Amino acid sequence: MHKPDYKIRTMTRAEVAIAIDWAAAEGWNPGLHDADCFYAADPGGFLIGLLNDEPIAVISVVKYGSSFGFLGCYIVKPGYRGQGYGMQIWNAGLAYLGSRTIGLDGVVAQQGNYMKSGFTLANANVRYQGSAGGDFPADPHIVPLSTLPFAELADYDRQLFPESRSAFLRCWIAQPDSTAFGILRAGKLAGYGVLRKCRAGYKIGPLFAANAELAERLFLALKARAPDGAAIFLDTPATNAAALEMARRHGMTVSFETARMYLGAHPELPIERVFGVTSFELG
Repeated sequence: MHKPDYKIRTMTRAEVAIAIDWAAAEGWNPGLHDADCFYAADPGGFLIGLLNDEPIAVISVVKYGSSFGFLGCYIVKPGYRGQGYGMQIWNAGLAYLGSRTIGLDGVVAQQGNYMKSGFTLANANVRYQGSAGGDFPADPHIVPLSTLPFAELADYDRQLFPESRSAFLRCWIAQPDSTAFGILRAGKLAGYGVLRKCRAGYKIGPLFAANAELAERLFLALKARAPDGAAIFLDTPATNAAALEMARRHGMTVSFETARMYLGAHPELPIERVFGVTSFELG
């Protein structure tokens, strides 16, 4: 039912912080500087629902290129759930993305609801938690991403994501409290990873590599850049057996799980090269 005092509009940059705070309250553990990079990805892709000018609902619907979008940060404030406000902002978000294929990472309990809107399951993503630290491996093939041409990184990333995301990437690899490494093979980029500080501990994401051996070298290098004993998280596609094995081998245990789902055709991605997804909120 339409509520005349309920308004949905595009967020300001400052209001994106509300969505990040609510995501933290829901247990998603966002990065300390996620808001800047999320907003850089698509300034129009964040909607807020206001009831009598009070924020009560948020959603992110970020456009990537002309063919793909990612839905996240879909949260209704406790006390206002089950009253139709969420469905209104959900529909507004889908309308913003139009005919694009849309991805999301939803908590398992909501999978059935997303299916009612036409989303279909691609795979589970599993969050592993362990302890940071260790020795930084002496590896001349691991280099700061900032030393490589950005075009080379963007071309590599495009092989592992459904669309180009250059604006987001420029911010993501240069955010404060982070480390971004690439690994070279025969002088060419063969993988990269980013470690960033989160509300609790540190996350590695993405972690992309041509094979498990390169992924593990990157993982160890990034893990060593966080303080000894700090919590560290890696979000892995459950269909990448080598990624799961790597996490377990380093003493990590499952702490959270999501369902990666798509509305429209599933992107054809080389999941065997995805050892850590970038973000449950933005894909």
